[in-house]
Amino acid sequence: MKVKLLSSTPNGEELIAKSAKLCYSAVGVEEIEEKLTEDSVESFLTMLTSISHASPMEHVSMTFAVEGVSRVLTHQLVRHRLASYSQQSQRYVPLDDFQYIIPPSIEAIPEAKALYEKTMEADRQAYIALVDALMEGHVKEGIERGLSKEEAEKKAQKMSIEDARYVFPNACETKIVVTMNIRTLLHFFSIRTCQRAQWEIREMATEMLRIAKETYPTLFAKSGPSCVRGACPEGKMSCGRAEEMRKFFLEEL
Repeated sequence: MKVKLLSSTPNGEELIAKSAKLCYSAVGVEEIEEKLTEDSVESFLTMLTSISHASPMEHVSMTFAVEGVSRVLTHQLVRHRLASYSQQSQRYVPLDDFQYIIPPSIEAIPEAKALYEKTMEADRQAYIALVDALMEGHVKEGIERGLSKEEAEKKAQKMSIEDARYVFPNACETKIVVTMNIRTLLHFFSIRTCQRAQWEIREMATEMLRIAKETYPTLFAKSGPSCVRGACPEGKMSCGRAEEMRKFFLEEL
């Protein structure tokens, strides 16, 4: 898995401080800017993140590129609807040699891993065979409609991989770019860095949070699963590791 920050709003913490202060100030933005210092921005944001006034955080966003993850992960990721996504297309990109993600639990058992890899290879061969079978019919149809052989083959490839992709497993490796504002990221981290989150998206969210802390240290100082900021909300389904999680996300990450 590879997570890379592509872009973030310049001077994001200062921008949020200005936006929030405007809500409580009788003066204009210029006067607010004149009085802002690095220390005052930090202290104000520390206060802001401790209360429910989160709308100013929507003015700042971060864009991440994520590679080497499965479709299992991205199906979960896109449930976070207040975000923008661009994902590698299986309709336009031929994937004769598609890569796939192996869960650690399967990796650890030789027999399970062997069965898993055999299944992936069968999917790969089925995809290739389906593309070949579909290509023949689509090329013939294109030529009959007056296209040149080259034009017919180009169009046929797109049509063929579009339907052959139905045999791909959820394990199929993919790439995605995601943009979220700070308010959405804080919510995303509270859910997806939790021990109850699925292992792959938890790994991705934790790496995203590490990068976010480096970029906007004050905004994400106390970010992480819900137990970092208070009692665990999971009740009987709690992992029981709240102290360990607080230490990791507040001191080590």
